[in-house]
Amino acid sequence: MEAAQKEQNSEENTSNPQPQPLSKSAQKKLLKQQKFEAKKAEKKAWMKEQKQRDAERKRKEWEEKLAGLSEDERLKLIDSRKELRRERMEKRSEERGQKIERLTKAKENGQNIVVDLEFSHLMTHSEIHSLVQQIMYCYAVNGRSSVPAHLWLTGCQGEMETQLRRLPGFDKWIIEKEKQSYIQAFSDQKHNLVYLTADSETVLDELDLSKVYIVGGLVDRNRWKGITMKKAEEQGIHTAKLPIGTYMKMSSSQVLTVNQVIEILLKFLETRDWKASFFQVIPQRKRSEADSETCQELDGEECEEDNDESERKKKCIEEPSHD
Repeated sequence: MEAAQKEQNSEENTSNPQPQPLSKSAQKKLLKQQKFEAKKAEKKAWMKEQKQRDAERKRKEWEEKLAGLSEDERLKLIDSRKELRRERMEKRSEERGQKIERLTKAKENGQNIVVDLEFSHLMTHSEIHSLVQQIMYCYAVNGRSSVPAHLWLTGCQGEMETQLRRLPGFDKWIIEKEKQSYIQAFSDQKHNLVYLTADSETVLDELDLSKVYIVGGLVDRNRWKGITMKKAEEQGIHTAKLPIGTYMKMSSSQVLTVNQVIEILLKFLETRDWKASFFQVIPQRKRSEADSETCQELDGEECEEDNDESERKKKCIEEPSHD
């Protein structure tokens, strides 16, 4: 009886293995992530309160302004405000129409750029959320571009798809959303697929409309060094890397975020100038001091500071596109 009980307990332990305790490094990383999430939630709540206070302040200022006017002046001011709002709405509608026209043309004959979403099983919930934010920013930048690309999301399944579909207006995006992989989506064009990876020995000198450029949708690549290169090699497709080293010195790794890579490609489609594209997109914190000093000399224009990029991302997130 006792032997049978031991055997049963042994079988239960085998079928239901206990989770391995986290290493000290993993515990520190988890604690850091928890603190980050808590701080992020606190900041979000503060911003919401601030927005409500600003709205209340503006409402009171408007009411006080109206109270100090005669009836005729009050009616004129209200009509003027309505007219201004109408003009603003018309302008937005016109810009939206122009954006749809540009993206529709890009769908027909633009540069195909794919974001490979088949790495979602390697990322945490917060990392997937970060990638979703980057994709939203990519779509917004592409919509504003004078020479937009035709963007693809391949391998769009599971939690990645769930989080993307929570974005306001995502169903109306003029972008290809594929559950299948890019290999399947472009089965008749495998010879034209080019995976962009910093590990490639081939330098990308020019963008070719006949090619389909693939960007790996992966956050925290330091945990998965060389994974995109390995994937491309196993699939037997071409690889290339952006010519960053030719035009600037990086302070650390040449690995960029998905939205940075996409924006660089879009800038190059507009300017056909790699140097201008890199200096306008890559934040100063990732550039060496020498390159940061020469930044403002580029084409007589000032490069965008990190906070400018943050403001653009913030605006994109707070005012997502519904097209």
